[in-house]
Amino acid sequence: MAGHNELGKLGEELAVAYLQKQGYDILETNWIYLKAEIDIIARKDDVLAVVEVKTRSSLEYGLPQDFVKPKKIQLLVKAINEYIISNDLDVEARFDIIAIHNNKGSFKTEHLENAFYIF
Repeated sequence: MAGHNELGKLGEELAVAYLQKQGYDILETNWIYLKAEIDIIARKDDVLAVVEVKTRSSLEYGLPQDFVKPKKIQLLVKAINEYIISNDLDVEARFDIIAIHNNKGSFKTEHLENAFYIF
């Protein structure tokens, strides 16, 4: 497995552990619908958190969250709509980013709730 894939997998594992510590129930990881993959679908109370995890080995090329592009956002929206309908859920969906980067040998995690809005 390529190094960036291993880093991404580690980031997703760190994000799941972080969310669980914050009281979220993890419903799905790497859930796929058509061309979209949702890294984490988590629930806390009546909020369904759609979480995109971005992990970087450094901040040399920018913040991890800066790499979530409009096309990815469109795919996430379509996918979570399908998830909510197919699971007959009555929840509010929220789009979060968990940004993780290596900081002198340890990983720093930042949870950006409502990272983007859908109009």
